[in-house]
Amino acid sequence: LMTMNQIGIKVFLADQRYFPIGHRGVYHTVSNNVYLNKDYMHEPHVLMQLMRHEGWHAAQDCMAGTIENNFIAIIRNQEDVPKMYQAIAKSAYMDQPHAIPWEKEAYWAGHTEGMTAAALESCARGTMWTDYEPTPMTREWLEENGFITK
Repeated sequence: LMTMNQIGIKVFLADQRYFPIGHRGVYHTVSNNVYLNKDYMHEPHVLMQLMRHEGWHAAQDCMAGTIENNFIAIIRNQEDVPKMYQAIAKSAYMDQPHAIPWEKEAYWAGHTEGMTAAALESCARGTMWTDYEPTPMTREWLEENGFITK
């Protein structure tokens, strides 16, 4: 939470009526805010998992150049994501297959202590692209948009 604040990401609790059924949280790339469904926050492990998951989306935003844009980018090579989290994302997002690459990373981060914290700290330091080698498509995007040089 402290690193999110340092980057400029705010976290809010919101009433369940603002979420689709079953959704526990969201990272909004336009406002750079995390919104958590307050109905799920009474369980500490759920809160922690959500902060890690949504925080990873914020790190993906940072990987796409800066959190001041409306884009997110894959951070890790997709074959690095454990099969279990790939399966969870495929099942959860079968109606939105375009979201699966980003979500499987976030599911992994949501269940892995320190993963999100390290990525957010990298974002805060401005070392995202040296700490995490951009994937080929992300590198191409970063070069085309002037964030890194060839």
